[in-house]
Amino acid sequence: MKITNATINGIANPVGFIYDKLLCSWNVIDTVSKKQDLATIEVSDSREFQNILYKKEDKALKQCGETLHMDLEPRKTYYYRVTVTGEAGDKAVSDIQTFETGKMGESWEAEWISSAKSDSFHPIFIKKFGIQKKVKRARLYVTGLGLFEAYLNKKKLGEELLTPYINDYEKTIQTITFDLDDCLNEENILEISLAKGWYMGMFGLELQNENYGSRMAAIGELHLEYEDGSKDCITTDNTWNYIGSNIEDSGIYKGEIYNRLLWDEKDNKEKQVEVLFHPEQEEGTKNLNKSYLTDRVSLPVLAKEEINVKKLIHTPEGETVLDMGQNFAGWMEFEADLPKGTKVVLDFGEILQEGNFYNKNYRDAKSQFVYVSNGEKEMVRPHFTYFGFRYVRITGWVGELNKEDFIGKALYSDIRRTGYIETSNAKVNRLYENTVWGLKSNFLDMPTDCPQRSERLGWTGDAQVFAPTASYHMDTRAFFRKYLKDLREEQKVLNGGVPNFVPNLGHKDDVSSVWGDVATFLPNTLFHYYDDLSEMEYFYPLMKEWVDYIDRQDSKRGRQYLFNFGFTFGDWLALDGSTPTSFKGSTDDSYIASVYYCRSVQIVKEMSKRLEKSAEASRYLKLEKCIKEAVLQEYFTPNGRLAIDTQAAYVISLKFGIYIDKERVIEQFKERLKKDCNQIKCGFVGAPMLCTVLAEVGLYELAYDFLLREEFPSWLYSVNLGATTIWERWNSVMPDGTISNTGMNSLNHYAYGSVMEFVYAYVAGIRFAEPGFKKAIIAPHPDARLTYVNGTYDSVNGRYICNWKIENNGEFRVHIEIPFNCEAQVKLPEYKEEIMVLSKGSYDFAYKPIRDLRFPYHTKTTLSRLAKDGKAMEVLGKYTPALAGIAASGDAELGATSLEQLTHMGFLPIDQDQFKVAIEEICKIQVIGE
Repeated sequence: MKITNATINGIANPVGFIYDKLLCSWNVIDTVSKKQDLATIEVSDSREFQNILYKKEDKALKQCGETLHMDLEPRKTYYYRVTVTGEAGDKAVSDIQTFETGKMGESWEAEWISSAKSDSFHPIFIKKFGIQKKVKRARLYVTGLGLFEAYLNKKKLGEELLTPYINDYEKTIQTITFDLDDCLNEENILEISLAKGWYMGMFGLELQNENYGSRMAAIGELHLEYEDGSKDCITTDNTWNYIGSNIEDSGIYKGEIYNRLLWDEKDNKEKQVEVLFHPEQEEGTKNLNKSYLTDRVSLPVLAKEEINVKKLIHTPEGETVLDMGQNFAGWMEFEADLPKGTKVVLDFGEILQEGNFYNKNYRDAKSQFVYVSNGEKEMVRPHFTYFGFRYVRITGWVGELNKEDFIGKALYSDIRRTGYIETSNAKVNRLYENTVWGLKSNFLDMPTDCPQRSERLGWTGDAQVFAPTASYHMDTRAFFRKYLKDLREEQKVLNGGVPNFVPNLGHKDDVSSVWGDVATFLPNTLFHYYDDLSEMEYFYPLMKEWVDYIDRQDSKRGRQYLFNFGFTFGDWLALDGSTPTSFKGSTDDSYIASVYYCRSVQIVKEMSKRLEKSAEASRYLKLEKCIKEAVLQEYFTPNGRLAIDTQAAYVISLKFGIYIDKERVIEQFKERLKKDCNQIKCGFVGAPMLCTVLAEVGLYELAYDFLLREEFPSWLYSVNLGATTIWERWNSVMPDGTISNTGMNSLNHYAYGSVMEFVYAYVAGIRFAEPGFKKAIIAPHPDARLTYVNGTYDSVNGRYICNWKIENNGEFRVHIEIPFNCEAQVKLPEYKEEIMVLSKGSYDFAYKPIRDLRFPYHTKTTLSRLAKDGKAMEVLGKYTPALAGIAASGDAELGATSLEQLTHMGFLPIDQDQFKVAIEEICKIQVIGE
């Protein structure tokens, strides 16, 4: 037996975080036991565990998370371990883990320091100090605005980048804790280098500078404990000096100029810092109130991966361009050994046009890194910006440029990978990786819409639709907690409204359905994936006040119980709008908003019950019934027909259970898809859930049709054009490789990557039966177009695996693994047993399915699917040459028609008797193991 993945609040060995709760979780592997007999959590103030501060022990302790009811002290390291005994008698003790508190609201002895107002350059604050005693413990608590890096004796402290991240600067500013044990010398130099970041640099849709302040500043305390028991504290005060750094300019959108000759022939002597004793009273520093300082919430942003240059390109225009082979967010590092005065410029882009560099879709983001050499050999990187890119244009390089001199660093928040999918289809595998890279590129402290252009905002609609897929891919608990906290703080300002994105500069009261429904949908997703009810107590006000906000707006005009007022994005970027380039689809905005309103109220009702808020649960049950009845009366006929005939309309009706007659809505949906030639027409509302909803109503083959479709519009269309991330639009790039001339054109958006929820849940067949996957459903739905699928999900309760394969001899093989102390309802395709309930263990099945999966065609198969099979086309050509010609032509309308439907189309130039023979032969075509 072995214990793994021990965390506090979903974070491994957290340091300096806010601990408004303490949730300890872990997993158990390599055990003969199936169930837990006893679990113990112990917390101590020493690694030796001589003094046990807290102990919790019970058979029923939950490995997905147990709350530790402890009183914590500031600036202290706690050690904890988990011991588990299985019912078979085996036992394991975890490695010793830690969590460390920050200042926990302690008053600050330090003061904010800044350079003189007249010095607008990027400063480095400097403190020289000596150590005369042996140090037992040393911790630096520090922050800087907009961004900072701290150095001790010329070495960067820690591996984190872009600290202190994105803050609600009008209320809270995060501080970062650095462990300086074993780092201090007798004589030391502590430096804090600053830049503009989100705080001061150009940011937001209005492209404003100095949104929160106009002066860079820092505050920090170095707390020293000596072996003799004495203590000392070195603070930012008037004993610090500053100089100008080599960063000439910086910005999130702009990029960075790193000029090693900036101070040549200029005076850059040390000056005394200005202490901002009352910054809140001064314009430009009014947000630097010490009461705003808090311990951290943000996960570390790290250089998580290195990406080698794939190719060095010399373009038709004579440019030198590096092709990284992957679109990602981060920067380039390179070794510079250049003559003094050499100016190297790196420009970043996502795509080439006619073989040449291009980044006009970046809008106002200059996205440029400039380096000026002082003639010394060194490794060079940006410090206070990041870029979204695949291609890098390099100008100004002296001498031969070798691609091996450059390396890409992918930056994203330190989140643990939990999901893995592999299939027999290389294009599906590439699509899967594209969705993972979309997450990595946009999970940089907050879930951004894109990492490259002058936006990079935490759009709520994108995060809401992608959260289920994201939570399969990665452990999103701590990451989304920070995002929801930011939303909650903004909601307080908007009196219950939820902004379309954060940071919401100027606190604009721009509220929209679907986007605002992140307030209920995202916590609900987190609950079902991680089963943390204490977290739901924290999020409950956010959820409740969002639906109360809508209810208040509705009551002002006499309660219609419909969300049919105000602006809404609707089915954003759908293809069934007024024109092919319309921002909105044709699904009625008020219908979408009202259905989401109903579902949000339902979620709050369900959460009220879980949190034992019975009066509120009763209230929201009544409100839910009123809204549902109003929706049914307004948008459905008395006989149960949905009056809004669009793909998105059917998707949300079926997903959220709002209908009079479910079967009738399903038939309407099928007919709508046929009218649309089985092509995607829906946008941000419908498309993320399209395949999942089709699977939920039993239309698995149709869901596969959409997943595997390669023609525009489709998920694989972008893969065929070389995409390595998910695009913002279905047609972001045209078939000839030219970027479309539509506005808002990012090649690294994750929203449409939500299709992977269907792949995890129904193709691999791993989905929850109870919150946290304590009980799971293992029910794969194979399709002969994929001969095998391997699916793994490391749930908060442990690892589930479902690997399946259709063998050449017709056998269906399945390998299933269920984690310790969990169970799964297993339903195998075309198997003799309906449902099996299996506990922890590894299981292998090999059987001949009741229906041979090697023969996929039947009377419901569409003509377009047959057109991709040479054998099927040969049969059609033999018996119905005209129909074979139609299939080969790619006729979209007839292509969406099934074989059965074609038998009723007497107007077609085919012999129906011969066609029936063709159908019989087609149904006998074996596509695997021929």
